[in-house]
Amino acid sequence: MNLLDGKKVSDDIKNEIAAEVLKMKENGEKVPHLAAIIVGNDGASLTYVGSKVKSCERVGFESTLIKMPSTTSETELLKKIKELNEDDTIDGFIVQLPLPKQIDTQKIILAIDPSKDVDGFHPENFGKMALDMTTFIPATPFGILELLERYNVETKGKHTVVIGRSHIVGRPMSILMGRKGFPGNSTVTLTHSHTKNINQITSQADIIITALGVPNYLKAEMIKDDAVIIDVGITRVADETTEKGYKITGDVDFENVSKKASYITPVPGGVGPMTIAMLLKNTLLAREQKRSK
Repeated sequence: MNLLDGKKVSDDIKNEIAAEVLKMKENGEKVPHLAAIIVGNDGASLTYVGSKVKSCERVGFESTLIKMPSTTSETELLKKIKELNEDDTIDGFIVQLPLPKQIDTQKIILAIDPSKDVDGFHPENFGKMALDMTTFIPATPFGILELLERYNVETKGKHTVVIGRSHIVGRPMSILMGRKGFPGNSTVTLTHSHTKNINQITSQADIIITALGVPNYLKAEMIKDDAVIIDVGITRVADETTEKGYKITGDVDFENVSKKASYITPVPGGVGPMTIAMLLKNTLLAREQKRSK
């Protein structure tokens, strides 16, 4: 069993980005600038945004964190997005999800300038991705592709089963794994809550990408020997034996599945760190696109 070490690979990517930024500085060029908007005080979101800001510092990016109260109206948030769209010093920005219920998430995503949408959620970018055009790939799927590529995991002609059809992971992953090129060229089955005989489907899979958010969902008896397992799930499960009172658990029963798999991502330390690294990579791409214009 080989561990797909997202922590190590994300460190490598950050070092590569830092080297690029250093070159920009030496040439007297503007360094990439990433902004993040967070509405409210959801614990997981705050932690996540905090680590994005820290990662920006590490690679030499400029970063701006905009905190707005949970009572923020849709109009106020749209106004802030318009400001960032028009601010030439900002290369890319994200609006941290989930948003409070008074705000229509789709309306917010549509308001973001596609050339600054480093999360890759805008329909223009999603459409370009589906059509194999150059664009920002959503950070988590982009991170998974990068892991598969750097570990040279064969995807051509393989059967990939994606569990979960979210717009952020499942749906884009199903499109990307079926595209021409590497990683890609696999035969994809997209499964979800209405899929019948899911165990039968997963047991035929060469590659399983699970993004459900159900702790320990994927069991050893659901996979075949030497399958490649990518675990996108991340859930806090109460655990009195730990200092924090919880442990981070993925969708995969790691202890037992790892004995059968050829490659597997750990949780934490697998897909999670890759997501932030690829967000930085998208911001670097946004800066380079702007420069070439």
